[in-house]
Amino acid sequence: MWRITALVAVVAAALLFPMWVPVNYYIHLAVLAMVFMIVAQGANLIQGYTGYVSIAQGAFMGIGAYASALLSVDGGWPVWLSILVAPLLTAVTAVVAGYPSLRVKGHYFAIVTMALNMVVFIVLVNWIPVTGGEGGYPGIPMPEPIGFGDWTIDVDSRIAMYYIVLVALLLVMALMAAIVRSRVGRVLMAIRQNETFAEATGIAAWKYKLFAFAGSGALAGFAGALYAHYMGFLSPTPFSVDASLNAILAVILGGSGTLSGPLVGATLTILLPEILRVAEVFRLIVYGLLLVIVMIFLPHGLVPALVGRLSGLRRGRGETAGPLAGERK
Repeated sequence: MWRITALVAVVAAALLFPMWVPVNYYIHLAVLAMVFMIVAQGANLIQGYTGYVSIAQGAFMGIGAYASALLSVDGGWPVWLSILVAPLLTAVTAVVAGYPSLRVKGHYFAIVTMALNMVVFIVLVNWIPVTGGEGGYPGIPMPEPIGFGDWTIDVDSRIAMYYIVLVALLLVMALMAAIVRSRVGRVLMAIRQNETFAEATGIAAWKYKLFAFAGSGALAGFAGALYAHYMGFLSPTPFSVDASLNAILAVILGGSGTLSGPLVGATLTILLPEILRVAEVFRLIVYGLLLVIVMIFLPHGLVPALVGRLSGLRRGRGETAGPLAGERK
């Protein structure tokens, strides 16, 4: 019951946030945090639930961002259609790259995906006629107004984009919850626990791993498309290996293999560097130390630690109530 209450409270707070904190800078950070939550959920699908660490989320985010931008600007497609098609193109890319990559396991898979991220980043930097290179790709439009008969909603403001990204995040969370609770989710977790045993039971593990990899790429591509149309300008820098490492960090920090963990981890990954700007030169040092301390004392992540603590308190109350009830008898 407390989980439902917490979920309702968080969603309500997210809906009211622009009204409580009507500061453009904070709303901007909130949008970036939600975009990165979607990227982290993609990493969570392949890393947290399947047990394969992918260092390619930054590449997939970049592919989705530039695909949506190119379709809407150069191709003349409606922005909404571009945002929907971009993750499909990213998923196809992930399938093509994942089919050979998933033949290796462990650190080798991580190295292969990191190489993929580096190749994509180099292409984005050097394919200047298409991507604009380091000079950037400007003039990316915001989504068109949404019309319901005579009623039209303009989405050309920062607050409007906040709510668009929030709705997108809620849809992604619902999709992830459905996957985790389905047979596919159970198979992915079985692969994470013991892939050899899963294959011995007749499961075609490579199909499910490829699904998880393509799904992680699609979510990153979706986040990239939202990012492109929110920012209105793209450069290759946000899609380097650093972005992929931050996605992995967000999953580990919040809680690998949990639905809410990547949300907490992504929020901290975006907000902590901003909060620590007051430290100037020592900002990155303090940021790194905080992360190391959290990982040492909370190795399973913040969310599992918090849930475990709350469950322990509830069990403690139950253990106390039991003997007292027996004594009254």
